[in-house]
Amino acid sequence: MTAELGLAALWLAAALALLQLMAGALALTARGSALGGIVRPVAVVQGLLALIAFVALICLFAVTDLSVKLVALNSHSMKPLVFKIAGAWGNHEGSMLLWVTVMGLAGGIVALVERRLPERTMLATLAGQAFVSLGFYAFLLIASNPFERLDPAPLEGNGLNPLLQDLGLAFHPPTLYLGYVGLSIAFSFAIGALVTREVGPAFARAMRPWVLGAWIFLTLGITAGSYWAYYELGWGGWWFWDPVENASLMPWLAATALLHSAGVLAARNALRAWTVMLGVVAFSMSMVGTFLVRSGILTSVHAFAVDPERGSFILALLAINIGGALTLFGLRASTVTEGERFAVVSREGALVINNVLLCAILGIVLFGTLYPLVAEAMGAKVSVGPPYFNPMGALFFVPMLLVLAVGPLLRWRRDSVERFGKRLLIPALVTGFAAVAALVVGGIALLPFLGLVLGLGLAVASVLPLRDRNLRRTPLPIWGMVLAHFGVAVALLGMASESAWSVERLVALRAGESTSVGPWRVRLADVEPVAGPNWTALEGKLEVRYGGGAEQVLRPQARSFWTPPQQTSESALLTRWNGQLYAVLGEQASGDRWQVRLWWKPFVTLIWLGGILIALGGVLAVIGHVASDLRRIVARGKIAYRRERQGR
Repeated sequence: MTAELGLAALWLAAALALLQLMAGALALTARGSALGGIVRPVAVVQGLLALIAFVALICLFAVTDLSVKLVALNSHSMKPLVFKIAGAWGNHEGSMLLWVTVMGLAGGIVALVERRLPERTMLATLAGQAFVSLGFYAFLLIASNPFERLDPAPLEGNGLNPLLQDLGLAFHPPTLYLGYVGLSIAFSFAIGALVTREVGPAFARAMRPWVLGAWIFLTLGITAGSYWAYYELGWGGWWFWDPVENASLMPWLAATALLHSAGVLAARNALRAWTVMLGVVAFSMSMVGTFLVRSGILTSVHAFAVDPERGSFILALLAINIGGALTLFGLRASTVTEGERFAVVSREGALVINNVLLCAILGIVLFGTLYPLVAEAMGAKVSVGPPYFNPMGALFFVPMLLVLAVGPLLRWRRDSVERFGKRLLIPALVTGFAAVAALVVGGIALLPFLGLVLGLGLAVASVLPLRDRNLRRTPLPIWGMVLAHFGVAVALLGMASESAWSVERLVALRAGESTSVGPWRVRLADVEPVAGPNWTALEGKLEVRYGGGAEQVLRPQARSFWTPPQQTSESALLTRWNGQLYAVLGEQASGDRWQVRLWWKPFVTLIWLGGILIALGGVLAVIGHVASDLRRIVARGKIAYRRERQGR
């Protein structure tokens, strides 16, 4: 009965999305203006029905209802409860249902709370959101029904991919989807503004919290996914330029550019066309990522669908949504006025350069991701990896870091090189000192060298906007900008340090034998069998010492899952203030030796600390902007109340 309830709620939500689209579109005409009153309530109810459908799916997974095909294929009665629940979105159909649920709820929230825009623009925005949602509802109900029944029901389920049976992966996909859906709201705002030709500061202020929220969740999702791949896959790396990794990076790059552009439009009434275009591009990248992950053209632990028909359906959605939006932009771009002018040497000018560089990096990642797929379709095998992405990205990333350091120190509208040049003296000295120190140390490749030098300079420059300010009265968005930019510097220092000084050792040890890696002394004490709720494992006991310090123990495992049967390596990590010791237990070698792979990774944790700081900066900015908007609304309400009383 739960499955039928979920399916019924999904059909009703789809029907309401169609009603929302038709009513919103007709309300923009003279004859259908009366329909405008039902659009907001319909959007709210649509979101609630989508939530009911998703809760029903979670219940089916929690009780392991094997009469539902999706549960039978992706769950097992012996799995821990948290992974049973995570199985609801750890598959193709469930993840798409999560997508439309968050999209429906987001549209309902917009309908409930957004009152700053002209009503016509809001109706067009909600109609655009319904149009996007309707395509995904059709995809679920026609090609990917999550509530399909099995008759007869199997005695036991297949289980979830063991690599996904991890707390990091339980929360990583929902976090990314919140980011993707936030960009769908920005997309809908852009469509609404283009339809009604209302592209101005009010439009940017309405869209900005959603862009910020999407950017925060994308940042956290990418950071969590990077750390999961680092410790779970046992390869010792934190980024592999995998196409599915790139699928999450591309929307983040576009959202970063959109965030800065929307801020300029909201505060200074400039970059109107940039903001609208980036609103379309950011969600376009989300759709491209959806196609890559669910079309069946990739083989990855992240890639769920292998049915070409589903891929064709998503490709059609991508062509309709993005092609239609770009066509609308092309038709209406001439009606989007230029906005306020500004000099090249100004904060707006720096943000334009920043946007151009971000879009260039986005183009590099997009080309490197799609080119192998196009080449393979033509019968050629091409591999595109770090040798392409690292140097090509650095060509634009390095100047972007310089702009990132300089931009916040510039004045709005117009500035002079002489004025802000004096403020850059300290960061320049720090950068020069870091360069000399790195050259003295020697043996550092070019890209890590640039990362260390520019990272230190940016760390200093990022806090300079607080200079000569009353810190207690400094607006939260300024604090957020400073923290986010400082987080970029911290992450960059972690990446450069790990690349410059990481040490790897692969050895075959008997119990009682020792080896060393970097400053660590490592002894294999024993290898013994252990068991978990749905796996067995061989667990190594490694006794490790840092220099002459106290002995500590690491316990890496080689696990064997039962359902589905799969071998995984569970790494063991030991974290210090200056890095991580990373250990993986391999197969048994000749005789009684065991393969052990060890890494010493100096300051690698700064990568993920930087990601968290970047997201926290976004949180401070959201709080500051929302508080400012609330104060503005309250002030307007007081003014209206006083006028009403005076009129009486």
